[in-house]
Amino acid sequence: MLTALPMAQVELLQVLGEHSPAHISDLTAHRRLAPSTVSGLIGRIIAAGLVARDVSPLDHRACVVTLTDTGREKLAAWTRAHERRMDTALDALEALDDSDRAAIADALPALFRLAEHLGAPGYGTDLG
Repeated sequence: MLTALPMAQVELLQVLGEHSPAHISDLTAHRRLAPSTVSGLIGRIIAAGLVARDVSPLDHRACVVTLTDTGREKLAAWTRAHERRMDTALDALEALDDSDRAAIADALPALFRLAEHLGAPGYGTDLG
């Protein structure tokens, strides 16, 4: 079941859902993970039948990975389950008083800006 997968694997499946096929180096850059980490994660989801490794159509020396039909189905199921979890969490907002809801609403723009900053190219790559 996809919900039992570590989030790092789910995130790779999500990237492949949007950008498939992809080179390992593309996934490495997109997720900001070490190549060995991505290769290990890909190996595990290949073994689970969620991803397939193929020869790159543009460079026959390179490999690409792509979601399998099973991978697409599992990713769709995970997305539906995640949406249900989010709906439940949002329903819980009704239990909050007006000041708590207002504080959350006021914080959202700053949180979105923070998330955009964290996703900016080059962020977190200077380990000096």
